Amino acid sequence: MKNRGYLGNGLRIIPLGGLEQIGMNITIFEYQDSIVVVDCGLSFPADEMLGIDLVIPDITYLKENMERIKGFVITHGHEDHIGSLPYVLKEVNAPVYATKLTIGIIENKLKEHNMMKTTKRKVIKYGQSINLGCFRIEFIRTNHSIADAAALAIYTPVGIIVHTGDFKVDFTPVYGETIDLQRLGEIGKKGVLALMCDSTNAMKPGYTMSERTVGKTFDNIFAEHTKQRIIVATFASNVDRVRQIITYAVKYGRKVVIEGRSMINIVTTAIELGYIEMPDDLVIDIEQMRDYPDEKLVLITTGSQGEAMAVLSRIASSMHKKIQIRPGDVVIFSSRPIPGNEKSVSKVINELTRKGADVIMQDTHVSGHASEEEIKLMYALTKPKYAIPVHGEYRHLLAQGKIAVSMGVPKDHLFILNSGDVLEFNDTYAGIVDHVPAQGILVDGLGVGDVGNIVLRDRQHLSENGLIIVVLTLEKYSNRILSGPDLVSRGFVYVREAENLMEDAKDCVNESLERCLDKNVTDWGKIKMVIKESLSEFIWKKTKRNPMILPIIMEVLV
Repeated sequence: MKNRGYLGNGLRIIPLGGLEQIGMNITIFEYQDSIVVVDCGLSFPADEMLGIDLVIPDITYLKENMERIKGFVITHGHEDHIGSLPYVLKEVNAPVYATKLTIGIIENKLKEHNMMKTTKRKVIKYGQSINLGCFRIEFIRTNHSIADAAALAIYTPVGIIVHTGDFKVDFTPVYGETIDLQRLGEIGKKGVLALMCDSTNAMKPGYTMSERTVGKTFDNIFAEHTKQRIIVATFASNVDRVRQIITYAVKYGRKVVIEGRSMINIVTTAIELGYIEMPDDLVIDIEQMRDYPDEKLVLITTGSQGEAMAVLSRIASSMHKKIQIRPGDVVIFSSRPIPGNEKSVSKVINELTRKGADVIMQDTHVSGHASEEEIKLMYALTKPKYAIPVHGEYRHLLAQGKIAVSMGVPKDHLFILNSGDVLEFNDTYAGIVDHVPAQGILVDGLGVGDVGNIVLRDRQHLSENGLIIVVLTLEKYSNRILSGPDLVSRGFVYVREAENLMEDAKDCVNESLERCLDKNVTDWGKIKMVIKESLSEFIWKKTKRNPMILPIIMEVLV
């Protein structure tokens, strides 16, 4: 690939993630000697990614063009838009530009990674523009499930690109003002080359409800359950939701306990920056819970998605050291299960119910993303020449593509991209001209990228079929068997209950070993392969199972 040092006269847009999935949003904007990166998120591992903690974008292209990167511009503070920053900035150091709360949340991450001194950060206000190389970028107020979300108007030498970030149109937001539709309309009158619009709820008709509607539900729940302890599980990053819970805690005279590392970090930042206001003595430490009766407490926790190690899951399974469910507790799930998490959520609900809790899920969540009519409004205001749906799985992008066409965008001006596609706009042409590496990089503990498909395949094999280790000792030079073969089973069968099978397996290994030695085979690789093949065939015939077989040969000089 020869994109390094690209100095053509076209604007290039290169998504490295955020397409084919919800998460890991990161997009490169490139013109001659200038590169600007919008968002830098992570995604969480799929079920088959055993042992993997996070998935971050492949930034090979950015590393190859490091000297041209002018900065990272972030739309809002959710993990799928900022989570990869500490990993990426270690490889590609460039300034970070975002609104006040977003910078506050990013700084939490940089502190954890000891990167505060090495990373330049700048807080940008709505309506303010920044010049980064050939680009001018204007921050525009939008509404989302976290405060300080922004859309971007990216002024380029070939035209204006509007990137909505995650947005909805909320006329009664919990914090701040409503989305700046007027400014979006003004930019539309100037002429928008392309609109990159949030597709998450493109398949949902109508409008997304205001965040305040959830507040009415909370008010009713608090009013009805004046004698019970209330536990609310929600996303740590949903600052507006936490703000509402705190409002009703104050109204009904309850103290608030905040539990969960990510929840504590984000809420502390939001309080320090003034996005959540409350009396000084409202939040109490978990140790102080015993000083108050149940009806005077509200717990705000993580774990609304049934994550195994999150607070609510540990409470439900009686693994939390300081919080136990008591009959009569009211547990509110203030989120919808992300596709794929339904089973985990059901399991936690069942465990809570079994312990006597009253679980409430009805009307306790609204989405932070625009539905079909709001997306239409965005197209009506900006009147883009081209449409580039972003943020969603393929079906979501396709649904938004249909909306774009219904709003007057010609079909041949609609680009549904894959991660890594290079979309180029110039005076005479718009189209996909190249592809760059855009595979997700797997993070396992402190290891970044050292677990690939082969390791994952081995983990899957081990998890499904178990392992048999064959250990034997040969005399050096003569290859005479000194001990073994011994067979060790892990996750295949319980040896004490399968002694006959293991004895027969041992005989099978002995026979294959003797065949090798009779033919004077001295290559250990060949001996291991013969043992592996014969034992695998034997076990399949006997059990119809296919465990991983690992022969180990040791050599001793007698």
